[in-house]
Amino acid sequence: MFNKLRKAFSVCYAPHKLAKKKNIRRRCGKHEHVFRCIMGSSLLSVAEQLLKDLQRTYSETNQIPDDLLIALRFVFGQCALQALDLLDQRSVTCVSSPSGRKAFQVLGGSGRLYTCFTSCHYCPCPAFSFSVLRRNESLMCKHLLAVCLSQAMGLCQQEQVSDQQMTHILSGQTEASI
Repeated sequence: MFNKLRKAFSVCYAPHKLAKKKNIRRRCGKHEHVFRCIMGSSLLSVAEQLLKDLQRTYSETNQIPDDLLIALRFVFGQCALQALDLLDQRSVTCVSSPSGRKAFQVLGGSGRLYTCFTSCHYCPCPAFSFSVLRRNESLMCKHLLAVCLSQAMGLCQQEQVSDQQMTHILSGQTEASI
C-alpha cells in the first residue's frame, strides 16, 4: 500500500532544520526558548491542518496524494515513514471500555506494545521521552503519529475490553490482546 510513499520519499528532499541548536543559541541568546515555543506552536498548527487535509482527502479517494506524502515527511521527518509502516502492518488498536474510556495501543517494530494517549499527546516509548520531551526535536514519535494517521484514515482496529481490564491498561499493569 505504501510503496508509492517510499518512492515519493526517495525523490523528495530531506527535511531541513531551520537552524541547528548551536546556531539558535548564538542568534537568539536569551530568546531561544521563546523562538522554540513560537516555532513549536506554529509547526503544531501546521501538523494539525495536515492531518485534517489527509483525513478529508483519504476519505474521498482512499489514497494519499504525493503532495501530502511530501508534507508528512517534511513536518514529521523520518518517523512519518515509520508510522506509515506501522499502519501498513495494522499495528494500531483502539481499546475502549463500556464506561467510554479509550486508549490506543501500538505494536512497535521491536514487538513491544505501547499504550498511547492522544488526549494528552503521550507515548511511553524511549523515542518520545528523548526526541519529543527532552530534546524538543520532534512533534511526536512514530507510535503517536501512527495513531493520529490511523484515526485520520479510518485504519484503526477496534477492541472492546471490560472496565476492569481498561483500568489495568491505563495503569500500565497489563495490555489488551492484539
